[in-house]
Amino acid sequence: MKYINAKTILPEELIRELQQYIQGEYLYIPALCEQRKQWGEKTGYRNELKQRNSEIRTKYQTGSSMEVLAMQYCLSLSAIRKIIYD
Repeated sequence: MKYINAKTILPEELIRELQQYIQGEYLYIPALCEQRKQWGEKTGYRNELKQRNSEIRTKYQTGSSMEVLAMQYCLSLSAIRKIIYD
C-alpha cells in the first residue's frame, strides 16, 4: 500500500471535512467491491501456486511419494496431502 498526500488528489473542501474526523493520521480507503482483486492476483503468486500444486499432483500420480514431495517442495506432509486430495 502506498502513502499519498491528500492535498495532491482531493479538493480542499473535502480535506477540511475529513479533518473534522481525523488529522495527521493514516486513513485507509478500501477499494470498491468490483475493483478488488483476489489475493495473489496482482503479483501473479496465485498462478504460481496453482502451477506448483498441479506439478505436485502430477508427480504424485506418476509415483512420487508424499514424503519425497514434501522434502522437494519444502512443505509439510499435511500440506502435501491437502494439495493432492483437494
